[in-house]
Amino acid sequence: MRSFLASCGLVFFALVFMASDGADQGRSAAAGMSGDDSIAAANLIYAGTRSSVCFSDRFLSVAAQRSTINAARRFQAVRLADEEVYEFPFAMMTGEGSFSLTEIERENLRRYLKRGGFLLTSAGCSSRDWDTSFRRELRLIFPEYSLETIAADHEIFRTVFTIQNLETRLGNTTLEGLRIGDKIVLVHSKDGLNDTGTMHGCCCCGGAEIRNAQQVNVNILAYALMQ
Repeated sequence: MRSFLASCGLVFFALVFMASDGADQGRSAAAGMSGDDSIAAANLIYAGTRSSVCFSDRFLSVAAQRSTINAARRFQAVRLADEEVYEFPFAMMTGEGSFSLTEIERENLRRYLKRGGFLLTSAGCSSRDWDTSFRRELRLIFPEYSLETIAADHEIFRTVFTIQNLETRLGNTTLEGLRIGDKIVLVHSKDGLNDTGTMHGCCCCGGAEIRNAQQVNVNILAYALMQ
């Protein structure tokens, strides 16, 4: 993960430059990182064979257009049980229905977040069973920490886009974060940040998915790379 974290430092510098010089000038600098310096995001395979299928990667392209983040435009499928997970500074995990992680997956996830990795988790289509399973797993993995509501004035809501509200069909909602030391290393949405409207073959037909998920995910990615 060391080489990726070095790239993240460059991203942080560029984002600060954007904030001080204005949004228009920042957008023109969007190609500040290129080629082999692109940052890959992991789509986790977990609970043995469960995969995060219906989570749109469109935000990766938007991040490149609206900031200096040069992210690979597609997720890379990575098994949580494999050592390869440590090569990715940013990972995503979603799904529907109940699940249980294996012991090696629990150990890897704890080590991954302790070593500087960042995880975005999302209950697909507001799946209560998935959300319940995830919370149970997190208590097993991090008994000394707990999820906390991320305040509306937190920097995560203004890294690239200024986000005033998290909108769902049922009204506004919140995000939760897991903090280790002074850093949030995991962001969780019980409602869903999947942005399924931009995907073929995926539909959130009965849930309360966050409508401005694409912008929120861009901001979360930018925050993760600043850490």
